Amino acid sequence: MRARFNRREFLGTAASAGAVWTILSNSQSAHGYNANEKLNIAVIGAGGRGASNLAGVSSQHIVALCDVYSRRAADSFGKYSKAKKFEDYRKLLDRLDGQIDAVVVSTPNHVHAPASVTAMRMGKHVYCEKPLAHSVHEARVAANVARQAKVATQMGTQIHACDNYRRIIELIRARAIGQVTECHLWLRGGGSAGDRPQAKPPIPSGLNWDVWLGPAPYRPYHPCYVPHDWHYWWDFGGGAYGNMGCHYLDMAFWALDLRYPDTIKAEGPPPHPESTPAWQHVRYGFPTRGTQPPVTLTWTHGHKAPPVFQENKFPGWAWGVFVGTQGMLLVSYGKHMLWPADKFLDYQPPKQSIPQSIGHHREWIKACKTGSPTLCNFDYSGAVTETLLLGNIAYRVGEQLTWNGADMTFMNAPQANDLLQRAYRPSWTL
Repeated sequence: MRARFNRREFLGTAASAGAVWTILSNSQSAHGYNANEKLNIAVIGAGGRGASNLAGVSSQHIVALCDVYSRRAADSFGKYSKAKKFEDYRKLLDRLDGQIDAVVVSTPNHVHAPASVTAMRMGKHVYCEKPLAHSVHEARVAANVARQAKVATQMGTQIHACDNYRRIIELIRARAIGQVTECHLWLRGGGSAGDRPQAKPPIPSGLNWDVWLGPAPYRPYHPCYVPHDWHYWWDFGGGAYGNMGCHYLDMAFWALDLRYPDTIKAEGPPPHPESTPAWQHVRYGFPTRGTQPPVTLTWTHGHKAPPVFQENKFPGWAWGVFVGTQGMLLVSYGKHMLWPADKFLDYQPPKQSIPQSIGHHREWIKACKTGSPTLCNFDYSGAVTETLLLGNIAYRVGEQLTWNGADMTFMNAPQANDLLQRAYRPSWTL
């Protein structure tokens, strides 16, 4: 790929020379990319989930791979043998600044925001797995930096690109069930970790444990963290909710134009200081949005069904239900159904108004080159992530919280504000 100024450098040079933008040829976008030119992409987190995202951007030039666990990333490393290899994303970004255009971040949650924000401050486009951040503060910073840097961003809620979600949004907007006043989401499962292990087994070959920890507090290595169950420790993840919540909340946010909740209340087993709950119920109150009335949004994970599922004989595939003034809409990744079914036998769905997606990863790649919009950009997905994280704070505090989203402050529980962010270990920054 030819050498190219980043956007910030170009604007500075153009201004100093008294230059102005001219109309570009049809083959060149305002971002400086030829329509057929490939991006130079670095992938941070190349094993596990990262391998799937790597496949999603494989149409471009993969110039660097970064993973703290070389054995887990071995297949990706072998497939892209010409890509430069790193353990530490900070070294990758520092050494290859002028050689990469965009970054894909597929690390554990606690490294999502530091890696993404560092890359965006350098003018790189970023695709980051869900959730966007480990803390509310990180999510807000990521959204703000993306806006300031004017880079293309996308959070990895890949199901957002499916046709089923689009038909659900059209039904809600067409008022098929009237005005929506409630939305309930249920993940039938969970997971917890318990007490911190006392054993200190040796660190496996090929794992850079210190870099894996990143900005999180130091903990001795234990297999209860790597490769998956870090999800169930507050130091690194957000439990079952942190793992899956963005996929489910995404549909509600899109359909109902949600942004910041006013109130949050949560319940579950007695909070553990270090590990996440096996079951959890969170209730949010959102204010009026334009002509839409206030709405209650609930999240539940665990095997106990939330009340609306207990009171109705919904089909087993449904994990979500919108409750409106004229009926209900049952939803899942691949299906939806107006309820009760006999009431809507003759209902004619609205004409399709949301076009088919070109693909979640392809949407981001196109945005990097042309400046076209992405539907799960960091401004939108940052609010989704914040809402998830607020639910975990309410659970840990054990009180109904009143939230001022604009000021990022809990109005009635000062102690909850301490959980909005945490200090990083030395040498790690946001």
